[in-house]
Amino acid sequence: MLFVRSLLLMVLMVLATVIWIWVCLLVAPLPYAKRYWVTARWNVFVVWAAKVLCGINYEVRGYENFPDGPAIVLSKHQSAWETIFLLQMTPRPLVYVFKRALLWLPFFGWGLALLRMIPIDRARGKDAFAQVVKIGRKRLADGQWIIMFPEGTRIPVGKKGRYKTGGTRLALETNTPVVPIALNSGECWPRNSFLRHPGTITVSIGKPIAPAGHTPDSLMQEVENWIESEMRVISPHVYSAG
Repeated sequence: MLFVRSLLLMVLMVLATVIWIWVCLLVAPLPYAKRYWVTARWNVFVVWAAKVLCGINYEVRGYENFPDGPAIVLSKHQSAWETIFLLQMTPRPLVYVFKRALLWLPFFGWGLALLRMIPIDRARGKDAFAQVVKIGRKRLADGQWIIMFPEGTRIPVGKKGRYKTGGTRLALETNTPVVPIALNSGECWPRNSFLRHPGTITVSIGKPIAPAGHTPDSLMQEVENWIESEMRVISPHVYSAG
């Protein structure tokens, strides 16, 4: 039954993607805010479908910690679920920093191209980060938030990746507070697994951390400390053995 439900969810996601990209293309001439809202309905649908078909619920803690102003969101990364969920949950439009090659994916990449994201070519090294700062500054000034996953890739449940300082370097360059997010999505939507497991994903939002007085390393250390400490609060059963 778990396999069948997971298969149905995957089929629905593919069908919704193929259908919704044409809706997105139709609304492409609209102002950005409306275009973003329409595109994000795909995310709302997928989160709903995961709940109905696979029993994946969620709870959000600390939503009131989101600031009424510019922010850079730095989130734990365990699965694809949060990349879908966070885009339709935050009070400001989210801008993702991602590999430029994703733009060439049929359907999915076309939708990304409509949302003012920040595509980068990682092979360009320092030039790639300079591009993130240049575009990121514009996006923040326009009222969007930037989201980055400091660990860089999806991390197995109960593990910790190396927290890279790209997000905190951007925070210092733009004088923007960072908002840490801890979540345990991998327990229901595991990385590199087809199966989706019923349960409740907890998304915990920390208080904004101002970059003043920090270096990129010290700011990221504070973000890491909060996220990894909060992970033990929302998933105590995973870390009890450690």
